[in-house]
Amino acid sequence: MEVFLAELIAAQHAQGIEAAAIVHGAPQADDPTWLVRVPVQAQLIYAPIALGFRADLAKAIERFRPDVLHLHMPNTSVFWALTLAIARDIPWVVHWHADVVASKISKALAVAYTVYRPFEQAVLDRADRIIATSLPYMTASLPLAPWSDKCAVIPLGLDATALPDVQPSTSQHRLPWRPGLLRLLSIGRLTYYKGFDTLIQVLADLPGVELVIVGAGELQPRLEALIRATTPPGLEPAVQLIGAVDDDFKHALLDSCDVFCLASVERTEAFGMVLLEAMAHAKPCLVSDLPGSGMPWLVKKADAGLLVPVDDISAWRSAVNRLHHEAQARESWGVNGRLAVQKTFSIATVAQAIELQYLRVAPASVGLRPGHETLVVIPAKDEALTIGPLIAALRAKGWMHVLVIDDQSRDETGVLASAAGAQVLQPLLPLGAWGAMQAGIQYGLAKGYKAVVTMDADGQHEVDELPKLMASRSCADVVIGAFPARASAARRLAWFWFRTLAGFDLHDLTSGFRLYNRQAMKVLASHEATLLDYQDVGTLLMLRKAGLSVTEVPVAMNMRLSGKSRIFSSWTHVARYMAVTTLLCLSQWRVKR
Repeated sequence: MEVFLAELIAAQHAQGIEAAAIVHGAPQADDPTWLVRVPVQAQLIYAPIALGFRADLAKAIERFRPDVLHLHMPNTSVFWALTLAIARDIPWVVHWHADVVASKISKALAVAYTVYRPFEQAVLDRADRIIATSLPYMTASLPLAPWSDKCAVIPLGLDATALPDVQPSTSQHRLPWRPGLLRLLSIGRLTYYKGFDTLIQVLADLPGVELVIVGAGELQPRLEALIRATTPPGLEPAVQLIGAVDDDFKHALLDSCDVFCLASVERTEAFGMVLLEAMAHAKPCLVSDLPGSGMPWLVKKADAGLLVPVDDISAWRSAVNRLHHEAQARESWGVNGRLAVQKTFSIATVAQAIELQYLRVAPASVGLRPGHETLVVIPAKDEALTIGPLIAALRAKGWMHVLVIDDQSRDETGVLASAAGAQVLQPLLPLGAWGAMQAGIQYGLAKGYKAVVTMDADGQHEVDELPKLMASRSCADVVIGAFPARASAARRLAWFWFRTLAGFDLHDLTSGFRLYNRQAMKVLASHEATLLDYQDVGTLLMLRKAGLSVTEVPVAMNMRLSGKSRIFSSWTHVARYMAVTTLLCLSQWRVKR
């Protein structure tokens, strides 16, 4: 929960949301201003006891004045919100990370839950929206059953770009692996529901395989005894318990293992955040096919490994054997997992989905940012070097709704765009620049956006110039960002020809940096517009024929990235362009308003 919350808040700050957090722990000297830590005095059956939490929560609400209170459960300190009028006056979104499972193994937890449950249900009753981390978990959750009409499913996410840079040369001497063996890794607290005893028994009498278990906990003596009991005399144990490790070493282990295993036996394992970390390192995953848990759903959705029956030693041994002898399958599952983390389970994608829940409970306060009613459409083809930074710059300025049309790219343009937080469409057939723009306009029209901004994927259009387009939207149906200083001799000739024929008093006739309002979107989503080749001449003629107004505003461009024009790259291209312009201007356009 803590790892996810930290990454979520970072992603929300990048979106332009002013997120703050109150958590358990001792305050640190380098804590950011948005973070409030409340010291913990005791621990009672896995629950931290922080006596000052109620007072600090009231102070934090008074200080930050939030539009939404986002409560993460299970967490006993959340219950203090029920007692504060200042908290009850704010819409609540509850993030349901896990049920408190009344375990047959942990009798104390089962007894404690009878006291916990009434407060838990009171919070769910008061909540405006509830976020579950997977559909199977939500469906199997008894506490959530009465509140299914409030629930939305949003998986946990990970920022794969922020993982530590693993340097094998500096950490190799610490890695515990032995040469020539299949390397299995499992990570988690050494506690009753993690299924580590299953994995230890699997490796008994299984040649050529080793297992490293990372973590500390109350079951360590018992697991050490089991390792000794299952190790034949005179042989080195196939399983190592190496205790807790720092984050860098954890990622070095994930990067160097062959297979990641999670053998949990109880729904307390609700999702398995560590599975996302393993997938980010392109490692195949073996997990328990645990009914009602998000683990099997996650691995199956990502196509990142195998599901194994819970606590079935024979089935686990067969699965390990299969991965031992199928290196190609391991590699394929690993690649699938990494792509899933970059796209479906990226923290940017998750944060955007959570923002929609905020909008549902507090539309007036959260929805005022300009990026919510305007869709930024970016046609892209082989723009892997620039697409990620461009989307990051947009989101940092509050432009949350970005659509990338990945037009048959041969590189990772689409994957990188999705990882950066954009919605990505990948047409089956090539569209070309205008076809991709029109697809984005049609998408924006269908989704109810009030305006669409089109811009190139190469980074030549400055994100800081977008407000200039927005400022002029009340004056015209179409706003063009003009930068005539880039004009070459060929471009100036073509522009002169166009102005002479069409009579438009515009200075940058081929700019793809444009804002179209909803009326203009309807015109350009028409069948007639599909026949066009470029976005410049034909669209302007169609818009004028429909009686819509066009204005131009001067903007700056990134000259370093303003490369060679595709339609003015030679005098032959200029002649072709001028011929097409002439035909368009002489044509009779029939446009429906």
